[in-house]
Amino acid sequence: MDIIKSIEHEQLKSKVPELRIGDTVRVHVRIKEGNKERIQVFEGIIIKKQGGGVNATFTVRRISYGVGVEKTFLVHSPLLEKVEVVRVGKARRAKLYYLRDRIGKAAKTKEKIGARIETNEITLKEEVVPGESEVAESAETTEDIVVAPVVEEEVKEEVKEEVKEEVKEEVKEEVKEEKEDKEEEKKTE
Repeated sequence: MDIIKSIEHEQLKSKVPELRIGDTVRVHVRIKEGNKERIQVFEGIIIKKQGGGVNATFTVRRISYGVGVEKTFLVHSPLLEKVEVVRVGKARRAKLYYLRDRIGKAAKTKEKIGARIETNEITLKEEVVPGESEVAESAETTEDIVVAPVVEEEVKEEVKEEVKEEVKEEVKEEVKEEKEDKEEEKKTE
């Protein structure tokens, strides 16, 4: 069982984009046509995420010439070049299958007010510099080495705290401006 996990761990990407249901994304995929390779862009709304580890996938839906098209992408696929967040959507469900029945503007999610488009990436594994790993040198076989994914949650929390502080400052400034405007109106009356 440990052998399977170690092989899967090698296949994982070191950094994975942070994806949320309801976001409108632009997915850059490498496509091979004969001897040539090109990058094709698929833009749409993420309607579901599923799986974990190497098998983690997300499905993107868009309407092309009046027909709904859904593509499922592997998060850790080597063919997946990058994922850009175009619009931060507001979703209260894990799966947005109801968008399949909608047409036109109703087939979109509402945009989160005040949300910033950030390309956050989650680090799953860190690069190990040769010579620093004493555990690997002391272990005689690969079965003795247990490799576990490392997730940097501290960075994510720091970013959230910074954003919250900035939003609080902006709200305080707006409240001050409103108070000043009301005082000026009272003085003019």
